Amino acid sequence: MELNELYRLLDLQPEMVEQLEHIGTELDLTQAAPYLEQLTKRQTAAQAYNDLKAFLQEDEGNMKMLYCQLQSMCLTYEKYMEQNIPVEVFTDTMKCYTRFINECQKKNGRMFFDRGWWTFHQLSMEIFRIGALEYQFGEYEGKNVLYVHIPSDADMTPVSVDRSFEEAKKFFKTYYSDYVYDRYVCESWLLSPVLEALLPETSHILSFQKRFTIVKENREGKEFLEWLFQVPDITMTDYASLPENTGLQRRAKELILAGTMIGEAWGVIDIPM
Repeated sequence: MELNELYRLLDLQPEMVEQLEHIGTELDLTQAAPYLEQLTKRQTAAQAYNDLKAFLQEDEGNMKMLYCQLQSMCLTYEKYMEQNIPVEVFTDTMKCYTRFINECQKKNGRMFFDRGWWTFHQLSMEIFRIGALEYQFGEYEGKNVLYVHIPSDADMTPVSVDRSFEEAKKFFKTYYSDYVYDRYVCESWLLSPVLEALLPETSHILSFQKRFTIVKENREGKEFLEWLFQVPDITMTDYASLPENTGLQRRAKELILAGTMIGEAWGVIDIPM
């Protein structure tokens, strides 16, 4: 796959494409080539990201990193095709780049690439988006599991979530039949029991929560500030200035100003063998 085709497939923002095309005329990838290949392998992706970041040195807006990761994505595409994984799964999974850039603009008022430390998971085929949710190979209590992630644009209706779990079951049985797992695990602010008092009984978030057995909580966690309020830096946030554009934002802000954080929780779903 060529980069121009990839840009179209991902619906990448025209402003970003313009910058990437400029970088492509200046950046010599000869020395970076080994890192690009290593980014596509689960065993080497994390180290390859760190090595590539050091190699690129000065990188305004992490645009050179984005260019390199998209080059690596072309290699990942070939691996999808070799395994006969549907191109729709590839597209849905890799559109996280476009989504993350939009989220970055919403938080910071400008577009740049701030998620390279995470997206190597998608490049190395460790995370797949299947319908509403994302699924990641991992371990929990010494056993293989699938970690569940909730994209910011996920349709959280019960029907959509049911469909995602069902399609994920078929996906891993078809393309990773040798991967034996018996649990889904989710770590998210959306599983926090604190939300029960802030949301109506009909809430899709609460419906999603009820699928899981909560095994651990962190009431002091502040990562929810980024996702709920789209703040650029959770360590430098003036709580009094948090937006109140939604009912949940308003109720959560009242709670925060009263000294209570939403935090986060870990939940599991046991899968019958």
